[in-house]
Amino acid sequence: MAAKSDRIVIKVGTSTLTNELGNSNLRTMEKLAMVLSDIQNMGHEVILVSSGAIAVGANKMHLKEKPKEMRMKQAAAAVGQCTNMFLYDKFFGYYDKMVGQILLNADDIKEEEKKENLSNTFSALLEQGVIPIVNENDSVSYKEIESEERLFSDNDVLSAVVAVLCQADKLIILSDIDGFYDKDPRLFKDAKLIERIDVIDDAVYELAGGAGSRRGTGGMRTKLQAADIATAQGIDTVVTNGKDPAILFKVVAGESVGTLFKGHR
Repeated sequence: MAAKSDRIVIKVGTSTLTNELGNSNLRTMEKLAMVLSDIQNMGHEVILVSSGAIAVGANKMHLKEKPKEMRMKQAAAAVGQCTNMFLYDKFFGYYDKMVGQILLNADDIKEEEKKENLSNTFSALLEQGVIPIVNENDSVSYKEIESEERLFSDNDVLSAVVAVLCQADKLIILSDIDGFYDKDPRLFKDAKLIERIDVIDDAVYELAGGAGSRRGTGGMRTKLQAADIATAQGIDTVVTNGKDPAILFKVVAGESVGTLFKGHR
């Protein structure tokens, strides 16, 4: 009997897509494209939520530091998004895969007509075997960069919103640590990985830290928020280390990797 084919949303962050110098991590991006192409070849539908536009753009523009002015952040996002999509198109093309770009802001989700059109676009792309690559529309919407009104908080939350919108079976968030711990593993050597969480309550939120890595914006709290949104709609969510994208094969196969937040069905 053939294995069940799932609709899977994968989120990859800035710390995975760039190296310590802020340059694109070409080896990781190419391997990610290979792994996702192979997962699609297994019969699954794949949606990629990708961060990194501002960091990559700032580096390509030879800025000495991450931009602080809104106009420069938006300019960097425009340049970086172009660079990222060029690389994705190139790497996925090696495996005879088509990709399509979708840039979102809060209004696309809040307004019912836009939300329906967006859902229809995802459906059309997936029906045609296209792998949608999603990011926030930072070059247009200032709210999604640093406003208190921002809906997505981080691409972690965006990935959960996309998973719900597309009625995904699974959400996988690739991080720069192995999963959700009982305390910050970067500060405490005795921190223990929690392999499964069935209920995301106040006690779980208290275990989450604040800011994330130096190049990214999301800490474990935003990943919890994402898992909270997705699991409430019955979507299993896995947080694991994205250093080696091949780990996705284990997640898709149902192996115990990272932390599983069980969807409420």
